[in-house]
Amino acid sequence: MAVSKRLLKAVVMLELLGVLGAYGLFQQMDKSQGLSRTDASVSSVYYQSNEWAGQHGVRERDQEAKLLQNKNV
Repeated sequence: MAVSKRLLKAVVMLELLGVLGAYGLFQQMDKSQGLSRTDASVSSVYYQSNEWAGQHGVRERDQEAKLLQNKNV
C-alpha cells in the first residue's frame, strides 16, 4: 500500500510539473510577440490554443506587428 501511495504521489508531481511547464511556455510565447516563430508547428499550436480559448485576433495582431516592423526597417 505504501508503494502505491508513493507512486501516485510521484505521478501527481510529474503531472503538476508538466502543467506548470506548459503554462510557463505559453506565457513566454504570449509575451514575446516580436519573437520570430520559425517553427511552423509550434506557432500553429500556439495560435490554435488561443483560438480554442476564445482569444481571437492574436495571429492577426502578430502579423500586423511584423508588417509594421518590416516597414520601419
